[in-house]
Amino acid sequence: MTYDTIPSVDIIEKTVLAVGARNVSVHLVNTKEEALEKVKSLIPDGAEVMTGSSTTLQQIGFVDLLKSESHPWKNVKEAIVAEKDGVKQAELRKLSVSADYFLGSVHAITEDGQTVTASASGSQIPSYAFTSDNVIWIAGAQKIVPTLDSAFARIRDYVYPLEDARMKSVGMGGSVIAKMFIFEREVMPNRHIHLVLVKEVLGF
Repeated sequence: MTYDTIPSVDIIEKTVLAVGARNVSVHLVNTKEEALEKVKSLIPDGAEVMTGSSTTLQQIGFVDLLKSESHPWKNVKEAIVAEKDGVKQAELRKLSVSADYFLGSVHAITEDGQTVTASASGSQIPSYAFTSDNVIWIAGAQKIVPTLDSAFARIRDYVYPLEDARMKSVGMGGSVIAKMFIFEREVMPNRHIHLVLVKEVLGF
């Protein structure tokens, strides 16, 4: 099975409906430029914004936008990076999971509407699962897979080797699949989950 191909229109439409039925607002866009504009429209001025580590966020230009400071939001990650005391920085990272808006991606989306995210540290999982009232996922449509089993296969056989190589290329020791988060549906009335699904190959 290939994991880097955009599926048919029928499969994309089926997946959009299935994800939406799980109390997730799905925004289908054609390009990464449209994805960035959609993300910007979803975050109100003055909101606290925290991001997980995400190749997709880099590719759509959101990471550069945050770094430019040409935006109306409170960049939580900026304060974490600026803190040089290791103990204080670790505490800020723990507090960041309660940021009002948390942005990242997922590693697989089933045609039945589930999403699966793999992580080494697990730092994004609290926000994805509970602590942030607003979560925005941006994902390329190539991440759509038929079933939950194929989602796990995608992560182990495709995503992990690429992420491991990426980490080694920047001087880190590599990566590991330490935790996985399966999102079935949102049931908390105060939480708003968004999926910006892009008809382009983005991320791993």
